[in-house]
Amino acid sequence: MNQRKLSVKHLNPHTENNLNFKFIWLGQTVLNYKVPLDIFNTINGIYEDKFEDLPDAHKQLVGKIGKENSLFFGGAPNNKMHPHNLLPPYVLQWFESVFQHYLAFNKIYEYKLAMQSIWVNEMTAGEYNPIHIHQGSIYTGLSSVMILKMPQDMGPEYARPDIKMNGKLQIIGAAGGQFVKSDYSPNAEEGDFYIFPYDMRHGVYPHTNPNAVRRTLAANMDVDYNPVATRAAK
Repeated sequence: MNQRKLSVKHLNPHTENNLNFKFIWLGQTVLNYKVPLDIFNTINGIYEDKFEDLPDAHKQLVGKIGKENSLFFGGAPNNKMHPHNLLPPYVLQWFESVFQHYLAFNKIYEYKLAMQSIWVNEMTAGEYNPIHIHQGSIYTGLSSVMILKMPQDMGPEYARPDIKMNGKLQIIGAAGGQFVKSDYSPNAEEGDFYIFPYDMRHGVYPHTNPNAVRRTLAANMDVDYNPVATRAAK
């Protein structure tokens, strides 16, 4: 697994200082960003203050989670979800700017972006997200996971407490063979934001602390691009 710390200017003037991120190579690129405090607090505040108004997202998700609630849906209306938005413009602009940075880092050109969905998963003890992939209105795009609340105590590990896996995110790369590091289970912290392609498998293990809540956000961005033009431009 290749991991490097880098820093570039924010693409969105609303955000502050520099855009700090790490590069993780698993056959496909995972980028781990740090969410600006104002964005982080705004999202958590909207979730907590307006929870009763948030649409239930269970019908379009695979998670075995009691609370899965939507903040944004930009797809066509269907029997699972209708378009809505509970986020202010500057938060959506920040998401777009970070997704644009991911594409620029990977030298993806001549694309069209369309934010599809943003929702929050709040996991109590025993709840989990099975290994899965994402998609939007099209099959090409970017998934993401933002850590909004991460308890220090994930409860007892039933075996091998030296290798802690309770409540952990796992991202599985598209590379195989001997000596390849293709599984990534980061020691995620509040404010981490991971971006990776739609077809990259990932999941979350259950935790065992009955008093703990693990809260994350997921955002899907469709990326309509021409891979032939992208290769020619490199």
